[in-house]
Amino acid sequence: MIYLNAFLFCGIVCLIAQLILDNTKLTPGHITTIFVVVGAFLDVFGIYDKIILWAGGGAMVPITSFGHLLIHGAMATTVEVGIMGLMSGMFNLTASGITAAIVFSFILSLIFKPKD
Repeated sequence: MIYLNAFLFCGIVCLIAQLILDNTKLTPGHITTIFVVVGAFLDVFGIYDKIILWAGGGAMVPITSFGHLLIHGAMATTVEVGIMGLMSGMFNLTASGITAAIVFSFILSLIFKPKD
């Protein structure tokens, strides 16, 4: 059942993004930003953790999980360290994803040449 829930959650996120893209003049960058903010907003109220329990890994795949991880890390580190942990907590949970994105994009930029 968890596989079906993961599939449904990711499918709904993609459906919402496609509907926004087709019916508005927003660019993919705008939509990505909206989903990061929605994920962060849902985490502030503890809703995203319930979605993760329901959808499992499917809730950790879409871009909404990036907003969740940013806020989740910031809040956890702020409780431990105080206000100085606000920024460092964001990067604790997301560091591996950001590092992987930078490394892979660098490697791929060496392999492929952009078209004019």
